Amino acid sequence: MNAKHFTSIDEVYDFVLGYVNVEKGQATEFKLDRMRWMANELGNPQLGRITVHVAGSKGKGSVATLIAKALQALGLRAGLYTSPHILSWKERITEAGLDMPDEIILKAADEVFSLVEGRAAAFFPGCELPTYFELTTLIGFCAFRLAGLDAQVIEVGLGGRLDSTNIVSPDVCAITPIELEHTQFLGPTIPLIAAEKAGIIKGNVPVCTMQPRPEALEVISAKAKSVDAPCFVVGRDVIVSQVGVDLTGTRCRLEATQTTPPALRAMMSERSLELKTSLVGSIYAGNMALAALALSQLPVSLSAEQLQNGFASASMPARFEIVCRSPFIVLDGAHTPESVRTILTTFLQLAPEPKVLLFACASDKRHEEMAALLAPHFESIIVTRPGTFKQSTPAAVFASFQKYSPTVTLLEHTEEAIQRAVSTAQEKGGSLLVTGSFYLCAEFTKSKVCSEQGRLSPPEYRRAT
Repeated sequence: MNAKHFTSIDEVYDFVLGYVNVEKGQATEFKLDRMRWMANELGNPQLGRITVHVAGSKGKGSVATLIAKALQALGLRAGLYTSPHILSWKERITEAGLDMPDEIILKAADEVFSLVEGRAAAFFPGCELPTYFELTTLIGFCAFRLAGLDAQVIEVGLGGRLDSTNIVSPDVCAITPIELEHTQFLGPTIPLIAAEKAGIIKGNVPVCTMQPRPEALEVISAKAKSVDAPCFVVGRDVIVSQVGVDLTGTRCRLEATQTTPPALRAMMSERSLELKTSLVGSIYAGNMALAALALSQLPVSLSAEQLQNGFASASMPARFEIVCRSPFIVLDGAHTPESVRTILTTFLQLAPEPKVLLFACASDKRHEEMAALLAPHFESIIVTRPGTFKQSTPAAVFASFQKYSPTVTLLEHTEEAIQRAVSTAQEKGGSLLVTGSFYLCAEFTKSKVCSEQGRLSPPEYRRAT
């Protein structure tokens, strides 16, 4: 095959979008044989560096980011692979959250293109073409190799057992709380979903987890035991206390127990350690504890100061992202009832009255349950589409909200809905929560109301891009 020389990130994005994309609801059969074969043909770019593999239903992106930032504070160059992206596909493949040079991404894409482009399905194991996510993952691994990074923190895309990322050889695995999600792929019960997530656990490789649901912890613990993988649990092997949340972020104290790993205990003064992150929400206290447990299992020597500095520097788009103070506007990609409940608690604590809600979600989400949680707390509610990337049924979502609130409006055109939501919050002198979908958050960030100078209060609104 002739080598391709990509000249822009947009060209690479168009290339990977030409393949089956589960994120858009397109169907495929999940398997790893094709991914393993492609990686082998490319010289196994997923190997050769310290690796952390992170799965779970909620919080895995922030746990991955916290770990990468701590490794960066230690002086290591750490790749970070996450999804979805908000503004640019490049956000998925970074160095501890910072942009990698375009030339590295382009060269990595050239490697992958030379393997797959123009090949018929019969060329690949299983006689199916690779997927968008498989190709993106391969480009990420190749980019980390080309950049000569010391470590990589890899977030699972969907599930774990058959996820494209599950070809790594991790030094530690982390599994965040399990909840009902993607049931059409992962199964209709918490134990079944937990079993899919636990599929990232490898023999003799430590696994760290935080599981409020006992039935999920039971599955993960059993899988770890079956392959002789040491298992560390937030709430048992480290305790989270003194949680505080305000507009500057989240703080907590970690306290040692009799089973706290020695490397983590060594960071603690008088059996405890204070941590803080700029990420806003009580969920991030537990996520910091989980990230600290995982870091304690890596073959590195991390000090308390490096851990604290790394966590303090972590930031993420669309995770309780305060984009404006007047009016007070928060973007959060929460798209399950459990994650909505978590961010709602923080929003109600910090946001001024009256409260306005802009909501949209993909058609496969549990919108009636989310409507029941959200509707009673908002004076004005606007339902729209989460952009055009994912299939959505805004009329059905609108009907769900109507059951719980008489003040809901349906505006299917996303830009119009954003304009209305912002102007309503401005006129009322209150606050706006934009949630239900990362894709809605992306549309908000790209919207006209955000690009027009002066429409929202600088400098708090736009993050660096």
